[in-house]
Amino acid sequence: MFAQINIFLSLAISFTIAFFVIPKIIKVSVAKNLFDVPNHRSAAKKVIPTLGGIAIVAGFLIGTIISSDSFDVNALKYMYAGLIAMFLIGLKDDIIGMSAKKKFIIEIVMALYMVILGHYRITNLHGLFGIHEIGYLWGLSISTIAIVGIINAVNLVDGIDGLSGGIGLLASLIYGFWFLNAGDPLYALCSFSLAGSLIAFLLYNVFGDTNKIFMGDTGSLVLGTILAILTIHFNLYYPTATMAGHGMPAISLAILIVPVIDTTRVFAIRLWQRRSPFSPDMNHIHHNVLKLTGSHLISSLIIISVNGLIVLLAFLLIGELGNNHLFVLLLALGYLLAGIPAFLVKMNNTARENKSIFAISIFMKKSRTE
Repeated sequence: MFAQINIFLSLAISFTIAFFVIPKIIKVSVAKNLFDVPNHRSAAKKVIPTLGGIAIVAGFLIGTIISSDSFDVNALKYMYAGLIAMFLIGLKDDIIGMSAKKKFIIEIVMALYMVILGHYRITNLHGLFGIHEIGYLWGLSISTIAIVGIINAVNLVDGIDGLSGGIGLLASLIYGFWFLNAGDPLYALCSFSLAGSLIAFLLYNVFGDTNKIFMGDTGSLVLGTILAILTIHFNLYYPTATMAGHGMPAISLAILIVPVIDTTRVFAIRLWQRRSPFSPDMNHIHHNVLKLTGSHLISSLIIISVNGLIVLLAFLLIGELGNNHLFVLLLALGYLLAGIPAFLVKMNNTARENKSIFAISIFMKKSRTE
């Protein structure tokens, strides 16, 4: 019971801090002209402050520190150090800019630090592709790739109001209830503390008008780092042998299916077009859904709802299919669903072009008869 009280306290504290800090951040951003200036690739069309990540980080760190006084938090010091490093990198990128190459190198160094010293290292793939226990070097490599990949995936999916925050909220709540039920209150506390910060942020990001704010790279890099750590811990923590056989890699993929599928999909498109995988474009899933709906809120709700349904499907099928088959099924389903908005956008564009051609031909024909 005491653990549940602390967990609720962490959510309440992180929410309160983020909720009351954001207006101060907006005020400073306005005074110092710290805005996201829209361009031809921006989904937003107004000048909006981009430092919402400061409130997310403040709420998360203070919420977990105050609420975890009765737990052994020694293991979290490596996570805190990694988060602070990513926070500073994101803050610099939001204020003065930073090259994608330099950020990528720093992300790798930070990931290696947390894997080697923090022991956030995958040690078993639980039958995925026929692989079970893996050695130190393989675990080091796979874990580093996973951390860097999740960070960049969350960063890239931050393209419309409510999407990255909503996906982060969905993932943090799933991990939070799982850890709480599994008897791991410390990481349940971390998950719910993140959820509290994200709820407060989403109130401003989605429903704000004069007080609207984006999380920026400051928020997306830190959010990606926390989700990466929670995901790896989710794959390591088993209170019983029965849970260990339930296929954590496949469930993890389901929880993060949108950023994972979106990132690998746009990277493949860019490489096919002989461009850098980090070159920006408008081929993301959220861009295509936004073109169909015309609403940030509706687009985010659709994508997050599909993500939630895939998670539910994964939990229902894991006992029947097992880790390996479910993982492949989720990948196939993810790419199929990701292609539907792009296909519908293409169909709409083709229909509009045909109407334009038809209208022009009618006009020309009428002109000749006159």
